[in-house]
Amino acid sequence: MAAFTTEIPPELARGLDEAVDILAGRTFSVLTGAGVSTDSGIPDYRGEGAPTRTPMTFQQFLASETFSKRYWAGSHLGYRRFAAAAPNAGHRALAELESAGAANGVITQNVDGLHKQAGSRKVVDLHGAMDRVLCLACGQVFARESISARIEAANPWLDTAGAVEIAPDGDAIVTDIDAFVVPECTVCGGRLKPDVVFFGEFIPAEKYREASALVRSSDALLIAGSSLVVNSGIRLLEEARRRRLPIVIVNRGATKGDSRATVKLEAGTTETLVELARRLG
Repeated sequence: MAAFTTEIPPELARGLDEAVDILAGRTFSVLTGAGVSTDSGIPDYRGEGAPTRTPMTFQQFLASETFSKRYWAGSHLGYRRFAAAAPNAGHRALAELESAGAANGVITQNVDGLHKQAGSRKVVDLHGAMDRVLCLACGQVFARESISARIEAANPWLDTAGAVEIAPDGDAIVTDIDAFVVPECTVCGGRLKPDVVFFGEFIPAEKYREASALVRSSDALLIAGSSLVVNSGIRLLEEARRRRLPIVIVNRGATKGDSRATVKLEAGTTETLVELARRLG
């Protein structure tokens, strides 16, 4: 693992010992949220200091050309940041835990693809991935890089947009979008959409089944960097609780699952996951 050094605060040491006692000798699944990627430069929706945002819903995206332009312009600029981001030591720690046989895989609410880049082999991307684009009409799948190249060719003025605020879902706020040219499917001319789950859109049933199967094949559940506000996370936590699995939560700030956790660590995910990998790997 690349070096990541930080002193564990005394108040965290006891909780870490309890988490290690719970997870040692057990095969556990991991559920991650935006907090795992903040040290890679990708912001968190609900962490301390995060601005209040109302993401575009799927219904809005479909409703008008204006919404579609706004989304694609922002998503393109946001994807540039995502594409430049690199896995941090926390991502690599989870990959090490999987390689060591301690973790059976990662279920992530993130769309940044950093778990796979870090070397995790079993990754269930509950909310999709920003590096894929789908045609809503014919189902054709495109690599995001090819769509980005088309957007840049048709909208060279975007290079002058300057600094923009990026959200965890890869969106960004762009106001001057009247001249934006939205890419279309080169197969059928249909509407394109990044392969991510919008607000107001259901997680694909097969994705949830895959995540649920991972939890069912585990002896414990580790949750890192998620406030568990999104329904999919709470449903997986409840599956673990009903099976009487130990649950360890690592997150700065309260989560909706704290009362159901066996151990809650109020801590940053990177340093905590690195320490868990050191002790359990």
